[in-house]
Amino acid sequence: MTIWLLKAEPGDFSFDDLVARGIEPWDGVNNPTALRNLRSAQTGETCVIYHTGDERQAVGLATVERTAYPDPKKNDERAIVIDVRAGVRLPRPVRLDQIKADWRFAESPLVRMGRLSVVGLTDEQYAAILELAGM
Repeated sequence: MTIWLLKAEPGDFSFDDLVARGIEPWDGVNNPTALRNLRSAQTGETCVIYHTGDERQAVGLATVERTAYPDPKKNDERAIVIDVRAGVRLPRPVRLDQIKADWRFAESPLVRMGRLSVVGLTDEQYAAILELAGM
């Protein structure tokens, strides 16, 4: 099972929005690599929700509720979404500078490809996020 880091612009859709809705389609992904990652997500896999923009920090956890299906808002066969179920808020947000300073992320697309909105994490990287968050 893969652990996914899903990036969101909190002004458009935040972790609090996900919590309020419970389950929500994860949409707005356009990058071909990110779309390939989204297509790979399987039901039950863990997601780390990461706020972009001025925040740049991991803030909460979620799970994949439904695998990839066509985005109902778009008339484009390449546009897909997954359904994500809200989980718990991290006790402490994990900032990007903390992630970049941690050797476990040295080869991660999270730090090497900063604009990638759906990133796979290793078990070790996920453990590091939990550790840095105080879990």
